[in-house]
Amino acid sequence: MSIAKRIGGRLAPKVTQVAPQATSSFVHQALERAIKGVGPLPGAVAAADAQCREQGGDAEKAMRELVENHVRYAAAEGFATNLGGLVTMAVTVPASIAGLAVVQCRMVAGMAYLRGYDLEDPRTRTAVLACLLGEDRLLALLKAKRLPGTPMAIATAPVHDPGLGAIVANEVAAELLTRVAGKRLATTVGRRVPVIGGVVGASTDAYATWKIGRYVERELLPRNRR
Repeated sequence: MSIAKRIGGRLAPKVTQVAPQATSSFVHQALERAIKGVGPLPGAVAAADAQCREQGGDAEKAMRELVENHVRYAAAEGFATNLGGLVTMAVTVPASIAGLAVVQCRMVAGMAYLRGYDLEDPRTRTAVLACLLGEDRLLALLKAKRLPGTPMAIATAPVHDPGLGAIVANEVAAELLTRVAGKRLATTVGRRVPVIGGVVGASTDAYATWKIGRYVERELLPRNRR
């Protein structure tokens, strides 16, 4: 993945420089669809509640089930959108970015809900997006002072900072593009075998989603719903 990250890293800044508001809007739309539901997938709250019922009201077990389910969704999405050669990349890269964003937003939002966070609160929504960056990227942004705090700190801040939401969304868009475009180019150029791209895409997206889920379990501490 080091080659993929380098390739994707060269592409991501160009996209965010050309249309920063578009990338921010895209990520917020993915979060909205994840929370409200899209296609055959019910919204994050409905999915979380269903898992909680299946686990006899145990929210922590329900969270683990949410992670396992969304790891499978990410694997399926990663396989489907990483088939083909370079000629299909213009179509499959945007589809892969959109699919992965919705899957991961839905997982994190459902986990946040089970921990007692209000998904209608803009602070929670910004924190959900921040979690999508992953622990390593978040630590780098914190060290560079490009973010004011961790997802937990953002979710529990005294007031909502509207500008922070746009900053986080742009960082998420750039990170997703780095992961997806870099992975797509590296597997296609390096292997020249279309189905290999699907296998690599499935495993990479599944692992990234699992890592985010584990990070959310540690980061978003339980809160009492008011």
